[in-house]
Amino acid sequence: MLQANEIQRRFSSVEHAIGQASQACSAERNVPGELRDCIERLDKQADMAKDVIQSNDENRIRQMVDDLEQLGDRAKRVCSSGADLTPQMKSAVNHMHHELSELKHQLH
Repeated sequence: MLQANEIQRRFSSVEHAIGQASQACSAERNVPGELRDCIERLDKQADMAKDVIQSNDENRIRQMVDDLEQLGDRAKRVCSSGADLTPQMKSAVNHMHHELSELKHQLH
């Protein structure tokens, strides 16, 4: 497992990517409801995740990252399903998904 400070550093990148996706979602007019829901849930869970990371409980951290990554997978699927989204929105979701996947693979 990664060291605590490395987990925090990596999670900061994830939070930043989720924030970018959230901003892109707010700026976009025709965002499918499922995508908007995924991003809102990711944003809320990322806020709560700080406490989990502070706990240094490896199992809770892994579970939290797995849950976040599942939401990221859903968001990416919606983007790939032919939804009429701007390149910025697609890029933000793909970047967020990449950051979540990287963190998950580093924790497992």
